[in-house]
Amino acid sequence: MNTQFIHRELCSEILRLNAFFPVVVLSGPRQSGKTTLSKKLFPDFHYVDMMRPTDRQMIEASPEIFLKQYANGVIIDEAQHYPELFPYLKIVADALPNSHFILTGSNNFALMEKVTESLAGRAATLTLLPLSLHELGNEKAKLPTDTLLFNGGYPAVWAKQVPAADLSRQYYNLYIERDVRQLINIKDLSKFQIFIRLCAGRIGTEFNAQSLSNEVGVSYHTINHWLSVLEASYLIFRLHPFYQNIGKRLVKTPKIYFYDTAIICFLLDIEAPEQLKTHPLRGAIFENYVVSEFLKNRYHAGKPNNLLFYRDQSQRKVDIIQQFGHQYHAYEVKSAITFHSEFTGNLNYLKNLLGDALVKRQVIYDGSSDLDTPENGILNFRSL
Repeated sequence: MNTQFIHRELCSEILRLNAFFPVVVLSGPRQSGKTTLSKKLFPDFHYVDMMRPTDRQMIEASPEIFLKQYANGVIIDEAQHYPELFPYLKIVADALPNSHFILTGSNNFALMEKVTESLAGRAATLTLLPLSLHELGNEKAKLPTDTLLFNGGYPAVWAKQVPAADLSRQYYNLYIERDVRQLINIKDLSKFQIFIRLCAGRIGTEFNAQSLSNEVGVSYHTINHWLSVLEASYLIFRLHPFYQNIGKRLVKTPKIYFYDTAIICFLLDIEAPEQLKTHPLRGAIFENYVVSEFLKNRYHAGKPNNLLFYRDQSQRKVDIIQQFGHQYHAYEVKSAITFHSEFTGNLNYLKNLLGDALVKRQVIYDGSSDLDTPENGILNFRSL
């Protein structure tokens, strides 16, 4: 099988931060390319995998000696599986200021907890998500929209030509068997499987834990815990609502999205791109794709998530709001291939509400043309 290395936009930020920090932490979903990218950028660094028993046993014998031996450069894959290593990383990083350690991990909560405890001020943290449209390149990005939605962004689909349906199935099985069983004590796995499929059917909607609790047959607190597990493993992320009072953003109901649309298609039993054409959730899957593109563009530039959504008591909605200090950009996402003037209605309403603070408005749709008007921009999603 031919393997093509696809350039990742995060490369420059990893190299830049590696010059300033002894530890660079690269987190992200399984199979998003963290190991491949680390080895490509640092081919001379020693490599160990903390999920490989021989590597772990070697380090456990004498962690400090190991780290000092390879202080000039080592990649430690899935570092969260050996949390005892982090205090030694702090000791060696302080003793040898020119040391270089690259840590990767696919469990965000476990990894960041140890980084915060032991490596504050010594580590730079970055997130690598599946491939963005820009990373796919012009030719692949011109493929039919339904093919892009069905294939998603996992590198193996594009670099190794692994069929998206096969990759999604294996990814899901591996995730359930390994990550979920390690993170939570599931007495009835079938209920968790129902839960995750129901989440796929609710993308782009506000997360109602009580409704899911009733449908799945587990407690409200269990539903919230399971959602946190999906977040920790980079399967799902939350989009918080926009309020000028920042405290309200954290207590009002968020929307949920998946990091990759190929997983959504698998969970919804969509087996081919052609099935998307008439699928009732095609618009929601398209919206998920666009929102995740915005998130990739932020994370792959080394920047934090600044995405929100707007909904008021009158049910007026704006799909994406980006906050830049005291200024905002607003976007409506439409899966239609033809632009209609009513698409701008909620954007105009938000402009009246926020005034000069809203400096950019755009409709992102599936049409073939980019148009600019005095009031609103109209953008094909491939131009993101």
